[in-house]
Amino acid sequence: MNRTLYNLLLHLLFPAIFLRLLYRAWRAPAYAKRWGERFGFFPKPESKPCIWVHSVSVGESIAAAPLVKALLKQYPDHRIAVTTMTPTGSVQVKKQYGDKVFHVYAPYDYPWAVSNFLNRLQPEIAIIMETELWPNIIHQCHQRDIPVMIANARLSERSAKGYGKLGKLTREMLSKVSLIAAQAEPDGQRFIELGLPADKMEVTGNIKFDISIPDSVHEKGKALRQQWLQHKPDDTCIIVAGSTHEGEDELLLDACKQLRKTNPNTLLVLVPRHPERFNQVYELSVKAGEKTARYSTQGPVEADTSVVVADVMGELLVLYAAGDIAFVGGSLIPSGGHNMLEPAALKKPVVTGSHVFNFSEVFRFLNQERGIQVIDTTQSIASTFKILCDHSSKRSSLSSAAHKVITRNQGVTTSLMRNIQKTTNGSL
Repeated sequence: MNRTLYNLLLHLLFPAIFLRLLYRAWRAPAYAKRWGERFGFFPKPESKPCIWVHSVSVGESIAAAPLVKALLKQYPDHRIAVTTMTPTGSVQVKKQYGDKVFHVYAPYDYPWAVSNFLNRLQPEIAIIMETELWPNIIHQCHQRDIPVMIANARLSERSAKGYGKLGKLTREMLSKVSLIAAQAEPDGQRFIELGLPADKMEVTGNIKFDISIPDSVHEKGKALRQQWLQHKPDDTCIIVAGSTHEGEDELLLDACKQLRKTNPNTLLVLVPRHPERFNQVYELSVKAGEKTARYSTQGPVEADTSVVVADVMGELLVLYAAGDIAFVGGSLIPSGGHNMLEPAALKKPVVTGSHVFNFSEVFRFLNQERGIQVIDTTQSIASTFKILCDHSSKRSSLSSAAHKVITRNQGVTTSLMRNIQKTTNGSL
């Protein structure tokens, strides 16, 4: 496929894309707002040198935080523009930086939408987090002599096969990228096999290891724990299941029901990944016979409450901080998993399913040091949770090992900042 055919197909698919946006707006009302930004229409900011960082959603926005903060510090005379594609990502950016950065949605990859966006923003460099490869964005940046750096880049075998099917389009796109800073050697090698010139690839490590937990998160987590245990025994074991997907909540509910036969003082906190599933998960828990509370009500958890559904966005770190055990979702189903380093940085024992291809390198490091537990069936979930609930020494051993892995692999932000200077030939 070439870019001309790609653009033709993209325009033919416009009705479907529009209908999908409508559907998302129906499921999550935030998608009904700021549509103009998705096509490159937004008030042009004041004239100022600009660095553009794109982080598609919440996870990438959190991961990009050390880099964005370093850019704000090193380039105080520049505007740092941070874009996302999802409303939840937008909320995260505004929560993290307030008015310290300029935020809009990134445009859909229509040539005219990308042109509108670049005409207004006029960035000196585009820094794209992880694997957001869009042919027209990269092509138009190349035409305008705007260097494109893919930072913290990862590429799973499955994603590589998908890009490989695009043939010429992928090769042409990668030829116009200035630098790919890969998380690990296998990621970088897959990019090279797809057509990236070898001299444009550098392995810098995973910036997620540079995570820093504010003291306020620990304080809020402690206060939330006290609130949850107000009417419960002090030895209640709180299991926080973060970023769960459809098909996982059922397994977790079944496992915790089994667990409560021997450990009645157990509280399961379900944190759905997507806001449109909040009501669905609440109803699922009630239907399973659990006394269920909604986190958004901020009411006390009663003595007989067995499940809390965290129906809010942007509070995952605080929720992890309040718990005794952290399960990281998207891993019991073939979704690829989510960030295991967030609870590890909070010194919580981390449990995950076996589907972790989005974080394969992070998982490998943690697993090598025995800093993570893997579960995949209702029985293994229940038995693993029981062991961890019953033995604080086991929880401490897991969390200590994971935290050492984080400390050992930090420093990626410094490497990325050096590569930004290299990519722009020191012109920033």
